[in-house]
Amino acid sequence: MPAHPSVALFSGDKSLPILPAAEHFAGTEERITKAFQLQQKMGGTFDITMDCEDGAPAGREKEHAEMVVRMQNSDLNTYNMAGIRIHDPSHPAWRQDVEIMVGGAGERIRYITIPKSMSVTDCAMVIETIRETGAKAGLKREVPIHVLMETQKALHCVWELAALPNLEVLDFGLMDFVSDHHGAVPAAAMRSPGQFDHALLHRAKAETVAAALANGVVPAHNVTLELKDVDFIYNDARRAREEFGFLRQWSIYPAQIEPITRAMAPKAPEVAEAEAILLKAFDADWGPIQHEGNLHDRATYRYYWEQLQRAKVMGLQLQDRTLSTFFA
Repeated sequence: MPAHPSVALFSGDKSLPILPAAEHFAGTEERITKAFQLQQKMGGTFDITMDCEDGAPAGREKEHAEMVVRMQNSDLNTYNMAGIRIHDPSHPAWRQDVEIMVGGAGERIRYITIPKSMSVTDCAMVIETIRETGAKAGLKREVPIHVLMETQKALHCVWELAALPNLEVLDFGLMDFVSDHHGAVPAAAMRSPGQFDHALLHRAKAETVAAALANGVVPAHNVTLELKDVDFIYNDARRAREEFGFLRQWSIYPAQIEPITRAMAPKAPEVAEAEAILLKAFDADWGPIQHEGNLHDRATYRYYWEQLQRAKVMGLQLQDRTLSTFFA
């Protein structure tokens, strides 16, 4: 029996996490509830980030964190696909966030996002605190970490940020990054086409993606300010995916989730090609094969295997044999 591709195609290297393309932010109990209901309706094809930073009422951080624990542990969290964004390392409430939420719902927290990550030292401190808190709570897992890169200082050390322990996603934060340039980058760069075409933003996005992928971390693109124009949202996500290599994008409005997922998902012809090539390769015990006149070996198998996993995570239709051979 040939080995599973996750074993046969990766010899000790850190494989890239395969995650949903859309990450939807919600900061109030009402919006979190609606997000969970939509997640159930869409079959768990997107992650939810419960926001304890911008979404938390000032002065009520403790109550907000306790609400997030309650939602994390509720029956609404059917897929265990909800992470949290804590306060940034300079805010006095970040430790309280960690203590309350890791202590109260650590086994069900999908990931923890650290915002305003300007210092590698500060991020490492937060990550170690999360690990220590989890150990004290008896967690049997390490909570995956997402780091938000949104300043010039963070860009300067982005390769070090991408190499931090337990890191799963490196996020690019557009609005704060533009603001951090003190007016030198115009407000128009917070929207398309400026967000892709302005030289400083083009450089920052490309460098963020390069650092993430080189370290086996998923690069996530910033929000789109347009809330309802599906074609506009789709095109933003498409450009982020095709021109810059982002594999994930934030959503701040329910109508954004579907076009983001559709834009970043593998296209149907490539999925069909991936299925045909990998099933032939499996039958050949992962030796070289020919497919439609082209030679394929482990290098191309790895590419198509990751595309196939993304197709599965994003809810695309796959052949019965593909499902039974690789995902049973």
